[in-house]
Amino acid sequence: MLQSSYVPKGAASFDIPQVAAPRDFDFVLLPKLTMLALSAAIEPLRVANQISRQELYRWRTMTTDGEPIRCSNNLRLVPDGPIANAHRGSRVFICAGVEPAETLNTRLVQWAARQAVHGIAVGAICTGAFTLAKAGLLNGRIFTLHWENQPAFLEIFPDLVPSLNLYEIDGDLMTAAGGSASTDLMLSVIEDDFGPEFALVVSDMCLHGRSHSGHAPQKTAQSAILGSRNKNLIAAIRMMQANLEEPLTVEQIAQEIGISRRQLERSFSEHAGQSPWQYYSDLRLSRAYSLLSETDLPITEIAAATGFAGTSSFARTFRAKFDTSPSKFRKRW
Repeated sequence: MLQSSYVPKGAASFDIPQVAAPRDFDFVLLPKLTMLALSAAIEPLRVANQISRQELYRWRTMTTDGEPIRCSNNLRLVPDGPIANAHRGSRVFICAGVEPAETLNTRLVQWAARQAVHGIAVGAICTGAFTLAKAGLLNGRIFTLHWENQPAFLEIFPDLVPSLNLYEIDGDLMTAAGGSASTDLMLSVIEDDFGPEFALVVSDMCLHGRSHSGHAPQKTAQSAILGSRNKNLIAAIRMMQANLEEPLTVEQIAQEIGISRRQLERSFSEHAGQSPWQYYSDLRLSRAYSLLSETDLPITEIAAATGFAGTSSFARTFRAKFDTSPSKFRKRW
């Protein structure tokens, strides 16, 4: 077995063919970066090395000047060195966090653009997308960043519209919204490299409930609505939650609450950015997602338990939301 600082000892193992050479990752750290997002990206790579007992991945950390930086939690990180040209075939991730507009660095923007010109895949974690946007690397691309920072991003870059998904992979461009979404992105990379069974073992080692889809949203519409403290909306949500198996109509919900359908639709549009029926559908799909993940119930029963008229309707709606069929989703578990 190769002795390497990238291959720690562990009890669990998973046999995969010996790789010819490891894949390199460069994580460029900006001040006030979110440590959770950074560690969530690196740990799956470390676990993959550990359980395969070989150097599948290597990584290094860099700052623009090679000096230590402080994370958003005030902990100090010492990088491996200053920014340097990435190795051919490696992936670069710009890692940022809070106050991303204030931590933008002109030297790093120019460096990122130069790496991309030389064929290096440059992505972002959390709010690193600010640097990519400034470098002109997001034009015409699908990308994401943390939902909290999207309003500020849109003010600065009004022609670039991020998605609200956990992560996005658009060709060689990879972006993660931050937090544990970084783990989901790396598990997707690991699955592409070494297959779904290996990625599942890595996920289990991380004690991570994997989303299996970059199209999973960063936050639920419910959290946005509950944050509004609107009594009518909260009452509507509770009615929807209590009637997932036999969905009510929007008219029935509005009548029970004592407001008009138009008032209810306007409130949902304002606070959730979607119609009441879309929100209701998301609740039912979230329930179906959990049942597929956590039970052995037949798909026909899950469809019935979440208010769908039949498996065809359920499969079509599930695919539109999660970009995979219920049966394929379950097999990947």
